Amino acid sequence: MGKINIQEKFALFSEEWTPKIIAESNGQLVKIAKGSGELVWHKHDNEDELFIVFKGHLTLKLRDQNIELAPGEMYVVPKGVEHCPVAEPDTHFLMVEPASTAHTGELQSEVTVAAEDQEWI
Repeated sequence: MGKINIQEKFALFSEEWTPKIIAESNGQLVKIAKGSGELVWHKHDNEDELFIVFKGHLTLKLRDQNIELAPGEMYVVPKGVEHCPVAEPDTHFLMVEPASTAHTGELQSEVTVAAEDQEWI
């Protein structure tokens, strides 16, 4: 695998809340996504989920606090913790999570992207 320019990868798509896979390392997928507004409340019972913001502002709402992330900041949502990502318009972020992580956990909604539909770019 050659080097990956993350900014170039962000330029390849416009969909929001639809993670794109850009790499895999030791069973962990590296995904990028764009967001605007609120996703849905969900949790991942067996996997932590790491978020790194590249552009914009991402709030990770937890039941007991809000985690505010600006560009260059990151946070790991521990497994089993309910969270709801909220993004200001045109926010770009990266996630690192085990390949087994379902997009919106056990919750199925109109925004859920099935594992077999997650696209490599």
